[in-house]
Amino acid sequence: MSSLVVSTASAGFALAPVPFDLTCFVLASAGTGLASCAANSVNQFFEVPFDSNMNRTKNRPLVRGQISPLVAVSFAACCAVPGIALLALAVNPLTGALGAFNIFLYTCCYTPLKRISIANTWVGALVGAIPPVMGWTAATGSLDAGALLLGGILYSWQFPHFNALSWGLREDYSRGGYRMMSVTHPALCRRVALRHCLALTGLSAAAPALDVTTWTFPVVALPINAYIAYLGFRFYRQADRGSSRRLFFCSLWHLPLFLLLMLTCKKAPARREPAR
Repeated sequence: MSSLVVSTASAGFALAPVPFDLTCFVLASAGTGLASCAANSVNQFFEVPFDSNMNRTKNRPLVRGQISPLVAVSFAACCAVPGIALLALAVNPLTGALGAFNIFLYTCCYTPLKRISIANTWVGALVGAIPPVMGWTAATGSLDAGALLLGGILYSWQFPHFNALSWGLREDYSRGGYRMMSVTHPALCRRVALRHCLALTGLSAAAPALDVTTWTFPVVALPINAYIAYLGFRFYRQADRGSSRRLFFCSLWHLPLFLLLMLTCKKAPARREPAR
């Protein structure tokens, strides 16, 4: 998961309408990766009793006793402190604040909510939406419409991705005591996945309107957006493991291709006229 976080943050950095700064890019990527590792470690520390009941997570190092809880917490601290410091001091304070907020949101909100309410999925999607925003703010130092657009794209993409994945893991999540949409509200799970598949097309059209890409982007992205929407509709109508697997595997290649198309259609920043 940390590799996905770093890659989406990198995409946000590359799409920002400023000259590419390699040093800042490396520092931002390193800080974001450290922050993600810290959040994942704390999450697994809290969920040992529940992960042990699930086939998907029963072989995690903490569950098997390969590392101690003290080591896990120490590792998290050793990642969080330098990661946030790197972002705040070597990149900019705004990116550091977003990184710290995302660690808090993941560990103190999303993690406990998984056993309380299906609202956890929306909170988790917000956690996943912040890394590309961090990449943008690392490059520009500002939180503007382009940053929010990238966050919106990652936010919507996560619903077909995770809802389709969780559909095949309903029994596992139930044993672990997690309140996922696929377990407690299966019809809503399918509707939300389809809704956000369709939203990706609208967000593609917003990209040139906000001067992030040229108008070529929504056109070239239409085939992959139409395909994921089709699979989202199949999942909504059929609600079986086959349709959920197809949607999930589509989401795995849809996002990198979507971001690559955005990058190839990136709008060049306007050149400033020299002062006279």
